[in-house]
Parts: sequence; structure tokens; C-alpha cells
Amino acid sequence: MKIITTVSLAVMTIAAAAFFFFTPANASTEHLEKHKQPFSEAVFRQAQADNQLVLIDVYATWCPTCKRQHRVLNDYFAKYPDSDILVLEVDFDEQKDWVTYFKAPRQSTLALYRGEEQLWFSVAQTRERTIFAELQKHDSAAE
Repeated sequence: MKIITTVSLAVMTIAAAAFFFFTPANASTEHLEKHKQPFSEAVFRQAQADNQLVLIDVYATWCPTCKRQHRVLNDYFAKYPDSDILVLEVDFDEQKDWVTYFKAPRQSTLALYRGEEQLWFSVAQTRERTIFAELQKHDSAAE
């Protein structure tokens, strides 16, 4: 049993490394860039007060799962350029108080809010179909 566990761990490690090293560093996120900004409490609180749809993206620059999520989000905003979703990026390494505030167990956590209400919470989700479906439920541009 210990050998199988060790082999499984080795295979998962190699797969993650391959994904990280063979994913283009310059993969375009131009559509996402138009909808995102670094997290600040002031911007978040104002968006809540305005009842704006806000996607909290807890990310790390070194995280391959986060990069995959960003490509999926970029594809979403390419499909729905008029989306009113504001993406606020919480830096997992630098904004630990906010990581805790949003109860993010790790980087690659996504949380969708409208006002004070959390509408969706996900950890390490990279399936386009799932992410699109959750965003589309609440995004008036996707109707």
C-alpha cells in the first residue's frame, strides 16, 4: 500500500510540474485584464455598497492552478465582454489577512459576491463548464 501511495504521489507531482513548465507563461489574459484589479478593502466595500457582482480571486503568481483559472476567466470575458463582474485579486502570499477573511484554504480559491451575500465558493476549480455556469447564473451580460 505504501508503494502505491508513493507512486501515486510521484505521478501527481510529475503531472503538476509538466503542467506548470509546459503552459505558456505568456498565455493571453487580455480580456480578464479589463475586468480585474488588485484587491483593496476600499474597492471591495464600495462594490458591496453598489451591489456589484464581485469575484474574489485568491491567487499566487507561482500557482499553476491559478494560471489555468485565469485562462478560463479570460475565455469567459472574451465571450461576455460586457460582463459587469469585477474581479478582485487577493495575493495569497502578501494579503494573508484577506485570505483568512475570505476563508480561502489555499490559493486558487474563487468566491463570488453580490453585496454582502456570497453566491459561490470554489477551491481549485478549473473546469470551464463549471466556472462559466456559476458566473452566468448571476451575470446579466450572460443572459
